[in-house]
Amino acid sequence: MQTLLPEGWAPPIGYSNGIKVPAGDTIFVAGQVGWNAAQIFESVDLVPQFEQALKNVLTIVAQGGGEPHHICRMTAYCCDKPQYLAVRKQLGGVWRELMGTHFPAMSMIFVSDLLDHPGKIELEATAIIPVG
Repeated sequence: MQTLLPEGWAPPIGYSNGIKVPAGDTIFVAGQVGWNAAQIFESVDLVPQFEQALKNVLTIVAQGGGEPHHICRMTAYCCDKPQYLAVRKQLGGVWRELMGTHFPAMSMIFVSDLLDHPGKIELEATAIIPVG
């Protein structure tokens, strides 16, 4: 997997502009919210929901034989921009705990609501397990 940073561009913080991956097994992860395996939200707060949603993504990737560093794209949908900005450092701590310093190509999209109430954030991802 190769991180793509065009010459002369400032490095992004907390994500990659692009990732190049040799052919391999591709895992598409549907949007995961912050509920547990029984589909129960254990918290209404953003940070614990983000942690659970990311764990859910990683569990699905692992089920397909992948590891966190195989995730090459992730999109986050969040319902509360002010709250997201207020807890951004805490979210970064959760990220480092679960993903280390691996930063896939990512987008953050703020939405008015999610299907699963009281969801605050939803993560979808693509992982590619390189050949060999």
